[in-house]
Amino acid sequence: MLALIWISFFWGTTWLASKEGVKHMPALQLAAIRQFLGAVFYISFFLFKKTPWPKGKQWKTILILSVLNFVLSNGLSTWGVKYISSGLGAIIGAIFPLWIVVISFFNGERLSKLALVGLLTCFGGVCVVFSDYLTDFFKPDFQFGILLSVIATITWAFGSLYTKKKAASFNPYFSLGLQMLISSILLFAYTGATGTSVAITQIPAQAWWAIGYLVVFGSITTFIAFIYALQHLPTEISSIYAYINPIIAVILGAFIFNEPLTFTLIVGVLVVLLGIYLVNKAIKR
Repeated sequence: MLALIWISFFWGTTWLASKEGVKHMPALQLAAIRQFLGAVFYISFFLFKKTPWPKGKQWKTILILSVLNFVLSNGLSTWGVKYISSGLGAIIGAIFPLWIVVISFFNGERLSKLALVGLLTCFGGVCVVFSDYLTDFFKPDFQFGILLSVIATITWAFGSLYTKKKAASFNPYFSLGLQMLISSILLFAYTGATGTSVAITQIPAQAWWAIGYLVVFGSITTFIAFIYALQHLPTEISSIYAYINPIIAVILGAFIFNEPLTFTLIVGVLVVLLGIYLVNKAIKR
């Protein structure tokens, strides 16, 4: 339960740390540095413990997960909050269970009535949330931020389904470190090839504080708490964090960054979370 409380709070705050970081440096470079430093801690620990390395086809699974979960999902969601509020990014990030239902439907699984009600409820809540941002939709940067954030949730859904299917046969903690390392290499290669990175010496202190926070509370301690909670709590309890993270992000975003916190937004968030709850319930059934 302490692990769950830790996840519920600190993963909500990472949206604000990302928002602060991308104010001072390119988003994908920030994600690359964060993931590289997180990987160093993970891999160093398991090398010290002499943990066996993955073998054969396990590397293919790790490579695919590193692209889906870290290059695309984490990288694009970090990039997205450069153009939208941290609270809105967290709300969009919370809707990934909807994509799991949609993907499962196109894979031939029957859509239950509960899942359909959840999808419609969530869609209604999203409409209410975005009613506060109608004028922003005419801004290209805002549109781009929404697009990046939505793609990030879709790739996370694909990564979640692939993890469930393939990744049960090896150490999940060690795998996380390897996924972070591979994804950081790919992101460094991309930012270097496209000229979208800045020199390490030009990164200001504010960005380094944000990176440090993301490494400690986003990539290391909270991921460990997340896997621990999954292993020791029933699924319906361990998934509660998904409903609390966006609330934390919206509230703290209002206090720290003066992001909008209107009655309409609060109602919209609650409706979205209700829809996600119904969808998750349908998935578990």
